[in-house]
Amino acid sequence: MVLQGQSEIKLLNTIAEKIDLLEKIGIQNLVIHPFDEKFSNLTAEEFVKSVLVEKFHIQKIIIGHDHRFGKNRSANIEDLVAFGKQYHFEVEQISVQEVDAVSVSSTKIRKALLDGNVALANDYLGYDYSLSGTIVKGKQLGRTIGFPTANLKIEENYKLIPKNGVYIVKSTLNQKTVFGMMNIGFNPTVAGENLTIEIHYFNFDANLYEQEISVSILSYLRPEQKFGSVTLLKEQLQKDAAAALRYFN
Repeated sequence: MVLQGQSEIKLLNTIAEKIDLLEKIGIQNLVIHPFDEKFSNLTAEEFVKSVLVEKFHIQKIIIGHDHRFGKNRSANIEDLVAFGKQYHFEVEQISVQEVDAVSVSSTKIRKALLDGNVALANDYLGYDYSLSGTIVKGKQLGRTIGFPTANLKIEENYKLIPKNGVYIVKSTLNQKTVFGMMNIGFNPTVAGENLTIEIHYFNFDANLYEQEISVSILSYLRPEQKFGSVTLLKEQLQKDAAAALRYFN
């Protein structure tokens, strides 16, 4: 995104989401180094010497088996091991991670999410994929048919949004776990024009406007559909709610 402008690749987590995940697994100190063109031009040895050794006084580094670093991604794990011997730090290599004999990669996780296969994506991730953002005012059409929704606005345009459709979700709101269902799409029944992310929470009634929330995606229910009337849409939403409640039970 820095070196090539508008990259089409979408990321699984925003910086804020990465921070939250790292904090949950017990990381006590985190440094996010700004990545810019100047930093990208550091050779592998310049990076090791000026950042890892001179700035962090590194004793040990734990890193993925396929990690590459340095200008033009020129160095690999073998180079890092050699630098470790030269500058006196230990290198521990993380081998490829497998789930059911399939090697896990961000590419496979992205494909699963874009296919609506949330269960597989969550299995690969080891946690529930989530969307984080701010609740903003929508058209408020949902409340007129008994399904009020919270409209999620995600600021980061690089965040991967799963396939359009209806999902079973949960959130922690006001320190309580709340369950619900979420629609990603264009609301074709009411002639929607923009992609929206709308969440209907069960047994929850509170003002969430301008609050920042995180939505964990648990399961995919169905693709987005255009119904012949709002009445038919309401009937389908009732079926979706029943299916979601069966899932939670």
